[in-house]
Amino acid sequence: MSDLSKKPAVTESLSGTADLGSQGAPSSSAYKVWATIGAVFLALTVYLITRWVTGPYFEQVQGGPSEPPLYMKIPLIANAVILWVGLPFALWFFIIRPWVRERRITLDGMLLVSMGLMMFQDPMLNYHSTWCTYNAWLFNQGSWAPYFPGWAAHEEPGHTVPEPLLTNVPGYAYGVLLLTIVGCLIMRKIKNRWPGISNLRLILVTYAIAIVFDFVMEGLILLPIGFYSYPGAIQELSINAGTYYQYPIYEGFMWGGVQAALCCLRFFTDDRGRTVVERGMDNLRGGFVKQQFVRFLAIFGGVSACFFIFYNIPATWLGTQADPWPEDVQKRSYFNPGICGEGTDRPCPNPDLPRPTKHSGYINHEGELVLPEGVTIPPVVPIQGASSDDGQ
Repeated sequence: MSDLSKKPAVTESLSGTADLGSQGAPSSSAYKVWATIGAVFLALTVYLITRWVTGPYFEQVQGGPSEPPLYMKIPLIANAVILWVGLPFALWFFIIRPWVRERRITLDGMLLVSMGLMMFQDPMLNYHSTWCTYNAWLFNQGSWAPYFPGWAAHEEPGHTVPEPLLTNVPGYAYGVLLLTIVGCLIMRKIKNRWPGISNLRLILVTYAIAIVFDFVMEGLILLPIGFYSYPGAIQELSINAGTYYQYPIYEGFMWGGVQAALCCLRFFTDDRGRTVVERGMDNLRGGFVKQQFVRFLAIFGGVSACFFIFYNIPATWLGTQADPWPEDVQKRSYFNPGICGEGTDRPCPNPDLPRPTKHSGYINHEGELVLPEGVTIPPVVPIQGASSDDGQ
């Protein structure tokens, strides 16, 4: 960000690229690094999709005997309907229309696709321990989460944290993009109101606004209507602790960081409308298709890194510090679709118990150790005495 602090802030408008200054040297090859990162995330995404749709986890997770109240059902259905009604308009406005007019995909079009693919990182916050669950009453086809390399949290086909596809597909794609565009408009307003503001201060102000917005969006809307729950939140650091809609304060800092980073990625562009991850693209040789694909990989790499670094890394660690699941969550089967609790032989995650993985044994409701089939307790190896023969 050091270069950004020395250059005027510019942004690409919805109608095109703003020609307001330059950023980065033409000889830079930053795009190669970001395109490589994007290629890795794209390969991971293709792998996850393939394993998911061809494996046993491609199965609808049922909500169980509990029925969500009407004050949940109505806004949840309305949310999905509105998002899907808006999806074709978003595709037209950000991808199809620019292609018809300019025969190219604009930055916003590539961001739309990148943010849609970013959705496949969504389950990673439960990497080591299940501390966030979606409402299984919503349409789903299970989850690809267990196919993440090194995945440790316990899940079984039909009993996993489901991914609500009807909401998350358009929500991550153009929903996050629209929030990013609004964030850039706010950054432009701030820059116009205080022209002398440094880019560092502009970024910090944007971050603060994103934190407050996340609390309003999640803490006051999405959690109360039962879209998802954070049962494993650290309750001392949560608002409405002990309820199904408890809101961990650090959630705002994590997603606020993602949203602010995405705003900065789109806002700080050079005189040709290229972002920081596209520096050096002028040196790329090859045809139009190759140039566009490499540009997409670089942008996708930047978008994916924003989510991975600012959210999934800290969320994975915070999940290991989870408090016991509140009774208000455990009694609602749509927030706990057979992962733990009643109807299973596993207590829900609790820091007083050993944290099992998908490969390990676990403590059942009776306090007994249950080992995987065919596994026995490892024998005790005697400690070698001082005068014993070490076999050398």
